[in-house]
Order: sequence, then C-alpha cells, then structure tokens
Amino acid sequence: MFGPRRTPPKRHRDDAESPFWISFSDLMTALMALFLVAMAVALLSVTQGLRKMDEDRTSRDSAIATCLDDIRQITRQPEYAGVKLQGQTLELGTLAEFPKNSNALEAQRMVFLRSFVPHMLAMARTPDCQNWLKRFVLEGYASPEGSYLYNLNLSLERSQRVLCVLLDAKAPDAPSPEDRQTVREMFFVGGSSFNSAILNQPEKSRRVELRLEFKDLRPTCAADSPNCPPDGGHPIPWDDDAKCPVATR
Repeated sequence: MFGPRRTPPKRHRDDAESPFWISFSDLMTALMALFLVAMAVALLSVTQGLRKMDEDRTSRDSAIATCLDDIRQITRQPEYAGVKLQGQTLELGTLAEFPKNSNALEAQRMVFLRSFVPHMLAMARTPDCQNWLKRFVLEGYASPEGSYLYNLNLSLERSQRVLCVLLDAKAPDAPSPEDRQTVREMFFVGGSSFNSAILNQPEKSRRVELRLEFKDLRPTCAADSPNCPPDGGHPIPWDDDAKCPVATR
C-alpha cells in the first residue's frame, strides 16, 4: 500500500558557500599582506643603498684626510719652512711672493717651486690621493693698490708665471717630463683682485697659493652611459714649446 520511499534530492550549496571562492575580506587581507611584503623589500633596498653611500662617503673622507696628512708632512721639512696647509689650500708664504706691480719671480723662488711642486705631484700619484684628487688650482692675488681689473689681470699673470717656471724644460733644475706633463693636465690658474688681500700687509697680498680640489662622491655608472659624467678631460698633447707667453714686468 505504500510505495517505495523516495530520497529527497540533495540541496546544492550557493555559489557564495563554495570552497573555491574566498570572501571579500579574505581577498583584502591577502592584498594587504602582499603590500607589506613589497614595502619591506623596498625599505630593505633603500636601507642598503643608504648604508653603501655612508660607507663610500666614509672611505672618501678617510682617503682625502690621509692625502692631506701626507702633504702636511712635506710642509714640515726644514727646506719648506713657511709653507702651511690650511684646509685644502697650500699657503706658500714668502716663497711665492711677488714685487709690487710685477709678475716676475726671484731666482730663489723659482728654485723653490721646481723643488716643492714635484713632491706634491708624487703625493698625487699615491692611491689615497689619486682616487679622489681632481686638480690643483694656482690662485694669484694682488694688493689693494690699483684698479680692480688691473689687479685681476696681474693676479692671473702671477699664476701663469708659476706655470711657466714649472714647465721650463731648459732650466737646470727643471722637473721631469712626467712631472711637466702632470702639471699640464692637473694645474689650473685663477686670479683674484681684492678678495683675499691681507689687511695692512700689502706685500703679503702679492702672492700665489695652491689649492687642492677633490672629486665629489657620485654613484657609479657605465662608462658608455649618456648620463654618466666624465671623470676628467682628455690628455693634453705634448709639445716642446717652452716659451712663456706672459711678458715680464
């Protein structure tokens, strides 16, 4: 009288209850975790970059300090009494002073320059100096007497006179060809009119000083990269013209 019992059909779960789908909150949690991982990697990269920059800066400062200390030791030799290293500038004192209204140097001062500068060039070739030394700048000065432009030109002539002394191959105590080539490549001249006149001592204002310039710390890059600044100029071709273009006065 009773028929066979029928099993009720299975009830299908809604798509929202399917285990193959995750809820919106779970999706946001996963994205947040990925974001935190990406931020951690980025911060680690930045931290390592800053640490590398600090290490490079410390290494540069240490090398420059060693280079300057070596130069300071040279200035303490008895034959170079009067030469002082102030910061990165070599004050040559009475050994590089000029007469009033003149760009001429006395013979003993020429001998001093040809003896002293090769020591500076030897220091420039040491590893601590060579890696960071950019150039030497010969800065000429004039006393306050006279007009601004006249003194500016005179101070430039005094800087050029020192170069003429150093590059004179016919002098009996001339620097070696290697040193003269280095002078051409690393020495620059500058002049100043009243900017650094020594108060109440005009005779000491008629002078030349030697300033050292060092390379800045910069990131390394490929040599052929268009955004990579050059390390220096091209080598200056050698010539045997020893004639000084500065007229003595």
